[in-house]
Amino acid sequence: MSAKNSKVYVVDTNVVLNDLKNIYKLSENGNNIIVFPETVLVELEDKKKITGEIGYQAREFARLLARAKVKEAVHKDGYKVAKFYMNNLHMHIISKDRYETDIDTAFMSESNDKRIIEIAVLAQQYYKGLKTIFVSLDVYARMFGILKSVKTETLHDDKDVVPEFEFYKTIQIAPTAIKNIKNKSIFTFDPEHKPHHFAYTFEMDNEEAYHAIIHEEKIELLGANDFRGLSVKPMNLEQKFYMKAILSNHYDLTVIDAKAGSGKTLLAFACAMKLLDKKHYDKIIYVRNSIESLDKGADVGYLSGNDEKFRVFNMALNDTLEHIAKKMLKKKSNEDNIHAIENKILELIAKYRIEKLWPGEARGRTLSDAVVILDEWQNSSEKTTQLILSRLDNSCTAIVIGSNRQIDNIYLNKYNNGLTKLLKETKNEQEDIRMFAIELTQAVRGKYAKFSEDIFEKKKP
Repeated sequence: MSAKNSKVYVVDTNVVLNDLKNIYKLSENGNNIIVFPETVLVELEDKKKITGEIGYQAREFARLLARAKVKEAVHKDGYKVAKFYMNNLHMHIISKDRYETDIDTAFMSESNDKRIIEIAVLAQQYYKGLKTIFVSLDVYARMFGILKSVKTETLHDDKDVVPEFEFYKTIQIAPTAIKNIKNKSIFTFDPEHKPHHFAYTFEMDNEEAYHAIIHEEKIELLGANDFRGLSVKPMNLEQKFYMKAILSNHYDLTVIDAKAGSGKTLLAFACAMKLLDKKHYDKIIYVRNSIESLDKGADVGYLSGNDEKFRVFNMALNDTLEHIAKKMLKKKSNEDNIHAIENKILELIAKYRIEKLWPGEARGRTLSDAVVILDEWQNSSEKTTQLILSRLDNSCTAIVIGSNRQIDNIYLNKYNNGLTKLLKETKNEQEDIRMFAIELTQAVRGKYAKFSEDIFEKKKP
């Protein structure tokens, strides 16, 4: 470790819970010192009980400490510093004999933040001559640090730029060209085509327009019969692109960033059921990473029975299946019969072998012959995304659904979540995976979704 260029990073709990690899990144191959306030250890100890990814990261940190060797313990007036090392990783744990901040059980998080900042202030004195930086994903914790004259940063990945996506293009063509467009190379009509241009509208001077998705650089037109026989049909062009992509079965990974009320989950299930009807897959696996499962993950393991265990977390799935069941029963004038609806839902679950998978259960499993629907994926980290996708074998297709307008995970934002990572990957050529992505920008749920969109998503002047 070069003392001249070394930095001291005092890390917040959320840095570890986001991904333990953050510690190694901040270390810069042993050039920097990583400081853990004792309050961080207390919070991580509490998170170890959670069965999801947050608990996994907390347990990984505990395993890291268990492998580390003690270098020395320094006792100073009013505080202690325990120094550990493992290979090139230098970790210090600092505790104070007496804190200025009293623990307020009603505001535990704020109390802990202020105690962590006290250690950051102390670190500036102890490591005098070195640049000391407090790192946190929590803007309020960073504000507490700034008020105490502590230099603060978020993770660099946290500040990464989210590019503008142009999944859909409109181009002008001559009316005579449409005769030869089917299955032709997109470069014939759009020399500036990029890998992330997945859908096109071809407009002509006579005001006619044709729509298509792109598969292996070839044009595949949307047809009048593409959505025949579906329990739920698309209501706008964006939905048509979305459903056409899934139903074509061309793509290994379909990624959707969609507004609330755009029908993303409902349409995914309608298409998945059609794929099973055509014998392309054997089952549907539904994975939902919602804030409920993050908040209550510690309690999930203590609920008896699979249905009871997941009832809280799968209301969205139940609503989706109920909608499809009503659509199917409408032809029989039985859609208002509650028992008929419940029986139809059970029939759908059995017929399409619908499984509900909580992310914490995926480790160690291999998923085969399935349409895997990953819902609310803006609340999933890159680590969880890697965990789930790595469980799929080549016989699966994945549909990843989310909205960067509805992030509820306090450890994530629109820059560093799993949905954004996958959306950004559409900018690159993929050798192993065939990807499709589209944005659903129109709410179709009804007047309330439209009303809330109109008043709450207005751009501020």
